[in-house]
Amino acid sequence: MTSQSWIAHKGSALHGALAIPGDKSVSHRAVMLAALADGISRVEGFLEGEDTRATAAILARLGVRIQTPSPSTRIVHGVGIDGLQAPDGVLDCGNAGTGMRLLAGLLCAQKFDSVLVGDESLSRRPMRRVTGPLAQMGAKIETRPDGTPPLRIHGGQTLTGIDFTSPVASAQVKSSVLLAGLYAQGQTIVREPHPTRDYTERMLAAFGVEIAFSPGFASLPGGQRLRATEIAVPADFSSAAFFIVAASIIPGSEVTLKAVGLNPRRTGLLEALRLMGADIALLNPAEHGGEPVADLRVRHAALKGARIPESVVPDMIDEFPALFVAAAAAQGQTIVSGAAELRVKESDRLAAMATGLRALGVRVDETPDGATIHGGTIGGGTIDSHGDHRIAMAFSIAGQLSTGEVLVRDIANVATSFPGFDTLATGAGFGLRGA
Repeated sequence: MTSQSWIAHKGSALHGALAIPGDKSVSHRAVMLAALADGISRVEGFLEGEDTRATAAILARLGVRIQTPSPSTRIVHGVGIDGLQAPDGVLDCGNAGTGMRLLAGLLCAQKFDSVLVGDESLSRRPMRRVTGPLAQMGAKIETRPDGTPPLRIHGGQTLTGIDFTSPVASAQVKSSVLLAGLYAQGQTIVREPHPTRDYTERMLAAFGVEIAFSPGFASLPGGQRLRATEIAVPADFSSAAFFIVAASIIPGSEVTLKAVGLNPRRTGLLEALRLMGADIALLNPAEHGGEPVADLRVRHAALKGARIPESVVPDMIDEFPALFVAAAAAQGQTIVSGAAELRVKESDRLAAMATGLRALGVRVDETPDGATIHGGTIGGGTIDSHGDHRIAMAFSIAGQLSTGEVLVRDIANVATSFPGFDTLATGAGFGLRGA
């Protein structure tokens, strides 16, 4: 579909084995580290989304040769840790917050100046959480007065390793500091208030970097070189989340999602849904590029409201839009707290999901760091996704149970993380059409 809106309506029970696109977080990191490596790396399962393509395009602007012999495959001719070249203009990250924050850590260590810009949504997102610790290392990065992009990065700085305790649990902040740490003098240490996903740590190790890490902690010495390698990107759990929830709440459904990445700091949604009574089985466990994967078999189950433990919240930040829809379809109240981070994603996801569910007749009591969702009947209505891809996909699920049609506006950014979502969804049984 090329339309800017969807109409979601009751379809059929979901069935089939579904191939979810590659993990967005892993794809960003794979091409970035491959660019810095000595030698030629092959990346299979690369997400063909706008966010990840934006990162690859920026690396090409920095002098890295990247070939695409077939869809979802990249051959990256690494230039080495010191081989990036000055770009001939600003570097456009599009909607990719991961791309911008990680590239800030990488570019602040270069000899040349650079400017990172983004689209309207990304230009509203906070960057001080990254520029602050990078400045402690010796970086010089200018933002707008409120700490938002563009990022004007002054090259030629000498970086020194720091022992940084992050005030926020953010894999992007941790990763940005670690990437800068590759260039810093001495040891760089990052400590977190809650453990976050460790994609960067696992992948740095796969590229031969000496790095020590455990939940909530990572440490590496500067001055290391990376060795080219082959990376198999697992299916993206955050993308799979929409079908996990949809199959759980649509009567008669049973789907199998193939080779989904199950990084232990990413799968809080599985624990939350199981608390609510979901029927999810893990089959054929394996490991791809240092990341655990498995097939997920999901069957319909009668969900019940639950209090979501705050301990799993950092492990499901991107999955909350889907969880809110599961809560709206469940019997009873679902209580979420400790999720203030949702207010600084692509949109204020707490407010956007609460407003959208209310527009469909669902009672939602919003709090500063969460909400209580009173499950029951979902009605029809009109939803503004605020350009947030995950909100758009979440309300396409809500439409499968609604008593009337759900018009979801502003869906263009779905292509940033899940190109072909509508085609896969309608093929599995969704009622979804362009408007």
